[in-house]
Amino acid sequence: MAGQKSGFFLVREEILPEAIKKTIKVKDLLKRGEARTINEAVEKMELSRSAYYKYKDYVFPFYEASREKIVTLALLLEHKQGVLSRVLNTIAGDHGSVLTINQGIPLQGVANATISLETADLSIDLEALLDKLRMVEGVKRLEVLGQE
Repeated sequence: MAGQKSGFFLVREEILPEAIKKTIKVKDLLKRGEARTINEAVEKMELSRSAYYKYKDYVFPFYEASREKIVTLALLLEHKQGVLSRVLNTIAGDHGSVLTINQGIPLQGVANATISLETADLSIDLEALLDKLRMVEGVKRLEVLGQE
């Protein structure tokens, strides 16, 4: 493992050790102003200060990891008028900046599309935007391909 770059992983919350979950909650308490100091926040969460300091710089919610990043989405869209336009309007409505769009030729009533967008100016977190995009009429599937 020597010389190997560290990476990022998406891990479901339920398999995380309790100390990591509590560290995330402590950071959230501080961010929302529900605790004024680290001491107050760790006491509320029944977490040791040493555990908080051990993990605080290494754990964060998915939406924070995606801030000021370029995110590439893969979509499966129904071949109906206005579907891609509604997707783009949804992104623009929340201040996402579309960098590239690539849409394949529709086959059997659906088309694959990839969209790269910059998230720096998003007015909502990325997870909320993804939920909105999944609800757009004509979006059959949406996946995050990558983040830079």
